[in-house]
Amino acid sequence: LCRCLSVLLLFPYFSHLYRPRKAYLFPAASSRLKRSLAFVDNPVFHHSFKDAHLLFEILMTGIHFEPSGEFSVDDGELASLRQTKELEVICENIVPKDLSEILRLISQISQTAGHLHQDDFERTLLTLIYTTQRMANSTSTHQREAWAQSFVHLYKALKQDLMT
Repeated sequence: LCRCLSVLLLFPYFSHLYRPRKAYLFPAASSRLKRSLAFVDNPVFHHSFKDAHLLFEILMTGIHFEPSGEFSVDDGELASLRQTKELEVICENIVPKDLSEILRLISQISQTAGHLHQDDFERTLLTLIYTTQRMANSTSTHQREAWAQSFVHLYKALKQDLMT
């Protein structure tokens, strides 16, 4: 899983393809979100290759999506970074948390022609990570299976995006 995440995170920086936006997959990103004392439209975590490495480091040290919707990073030093606060805004306000919202996202991605836009790719990857945690923390077999199916569909969508 770690190698897969590193390839998924770093691949867009090796690709010189422009990824035109075909559909707006994350409706919450279009609303103005409060970040500290400023409001921001369409927040994105990474803007450079260095940011992708930082995101990978954050993911490898451990992150948690709490049942309340709060996002946390295990490493205190990484958690205190300004960029981690931006990641928190994305994870708490944009990444879908409800299974029905995730199924809607999967459906929209499957109907999207061409490549995902870089910010949609990033958010889909974060949604994949969220579904992994929900799957692991599910108490019933039925819930675990539903989250596992969502994980598989998101993984296939990201893989398809990278392979085309």
